[in-house]
Amino acid sequence: MDLFSNEPDLLSLPYEEVVKIASTCKKCQLAKGRTKVVFGNGPVPCDLMLIGEAPGADEDLQGLPFVGRAGQLLTQILASVGIKRPDDIYIANTVKCRPPENRAPLPAEQAACGPYLEAQIKFVKPKIILLAGTPAVKAILKIDSPITGLRGKWLKLPGTEIAVMPLFHPAYLLRNPSKEKGKPKWLTWQDVQEVKNALDYHRKVAELAKESED
Repeated sequence: MDLFSNEPDLLSLPYEEVVKIASTCKKCQLAKGRTKVVFGNGPVPCDLMLIGEAPGADEDLQGLPFVGRAGQLLTQILASVGIKRPDDIYIANTVKCRPPENRAPLPAEQAACGPYLEAQIKFVKPKIILLAGTPAVKAILKIDSPITGLRGKWLKLPGTEIAVMPLFHPAYLLRNPSKEKGKPKWLTWQDVQEVKNALDYHRKVAELAKESED
């Protein structure tokens, strides 16, 4: 999986050791302004993974991803289809430190954090990855297209068979709160329902495979 420049030492270490290394990382300028490193949260391994763009102010203080207003909305959206945080989903960002004034992370910053994210994907072993927002799509899929044209479409993680679906970022939905049919919020609920259906399918296939082995 050649998403970023690999660091074999990270990929060969235990998950807990990678978390420890990231907690003192100074590979880019974002380290200077952080309160806490926001590595990720959720079960390891886990069938479902979500990758956002960067921590915000609340995340920087708590050291956990998606815990502010956007995170609360994400929790509600997931819960609406029976996906519970943190039990059913592993959540991370393309960068582990908050960018100044919540700006979008720079490509160089995402590249510096890339080996951590690649290690997370290796450990989590997701069947499905959700990409929240354009910066996450650009960093992971190397696609320079607006999220409006990509959301809700099934794609593949480069070099793997892992299913990927881009979604509107919850922060964008906060700025576009209408639930009217066809609006971003309504579309996101449809997308997440499809994700849940796909997740149930993957689990059913796994159960049948296990039964056949027994």
